[in-house]
Amino acid sequence: MATSTELLRTPLYDWHVNAGGRMVDFAGWSMPVQYSSIIDEHQATRTAIGMFDVSHMGRFLFTNPSALEALDKLTTRSVAKMEAGRIRYSLMMNNNGGILDDILVYFLQRLDGTPFVYMVVNASNREKIHGWLRDNLDLDQLGFADRTRETAMIAVQGPKGLDVAAKILPEHPQGLKYYTGRTQELFGEEVIVSRTGYTGEDGCELILSADKAVKVWSSLMDLAAPLGGRPAGLGARDTLRLEAAMPLYGHELNEDINPAQVDIGFAINLKDREFVGRDAIVAGQSDTKLPTRVGLELTGKRAAREHCPIFVNEQQIGEVTSGTFSPTLEKPIAMGFVDRSIAEIGKTVQIDIRGKRIDATIVKLPFYSRAS
Repeated sequence: MATSTELLRTPLYDWHVNAGGRMVDFAGWSMPVQYSSIIDEHQATRTAIGMFDVSHMGRFLFTNPSALEALDKLTTRSVAKMEAGRIRYSLMMNNNGGILDDILVYFLQRLDGTPFVYMVVNASNREKIHGWLRDNLDLDQLGFADRTRETAMIAVQGPKGLDVAAKILPEHPQGLKYYTGRTQELFGEEVIVSRTGYTGEDGCELILSADKAVKVWSSLMDLAAPLGGRPAGLGARDTLRLEAAMPLYGHELNEDINPAQVDIGFAINLKDREFVGRDAIVAGQSDTKLPTRVGLELTGKRAAREHCPIFVNEQQIGEVTSGTFSPTLEKPIAMGFVDRSIAEIGKTVQIDIRGKRIDATIVKLPFYSRAS
């Protein structure tokens, strides 16, 4: 891990510091964990607009569109025949069936119509995935470039987010379907506008050159603030994604976890294709000994944290991977892995929180879904 003097900085670093952001080391980047309070930033995203700097995420460009066919051999979800404008969430696995990362693959067109492929990966896995791609593909032939340091990525999330973004974009992002994107011109340059999200709310993301980041961020903040919008840090991003039951790498996803355990079947396409890790998923689907991911609602006010043991009577049957006090539901929630024989909706279990057993109920995921 980088030392405090070696931390990478996003193009918005100075803005965060001047706005009172509490900066922390996150995957080797100096990132704001919060500005005011996590609850305030969480609620602003649920009710109005949360502005997130996600420039620490890895961004890879492939100028050769044949990258889709090449990547299809490494992704759990088929990307070979994506149509222009589509974005797909997928996993990458190692040869042993462990999850290397969860990623987004974009197939877009430049303003002049030239097709290209883009990939967004987790900050903590950027170098690992770059190496994995280098070991398995001819990156020079695919026109690969790591664009992380040359670009910025801004997420505008919340029920008022799309209308605010539309005030600076030539085309309203409402016209994009979920998990699609396109290039637009903003302040004289080409930007990628996508509609994915990691909060459970509607919204969009902008990928743009680093030197335009402050101008775009400031313009959006000036428009969002009168509507109740706030900058939001990593703390609120985590509570929001947990309410939406979105898995986080290093918690619900890692190299010791088989995708069959995580209950994200939409990101796994097995039929009529081969990819690294496929056989491990097939084996995992029928392995009754593999723990499975569940949602948990706890009694009382104490939140469970990662690694808290889960019990039925005196037998440990699992472990918490993520937990928090939900600002929206006003109760403690958690996700974890438990024995498949126990994973029944409505089942009561106990979570050990610092030596005290707290009752919890297995519940259907997600914990929170926005009104459609």
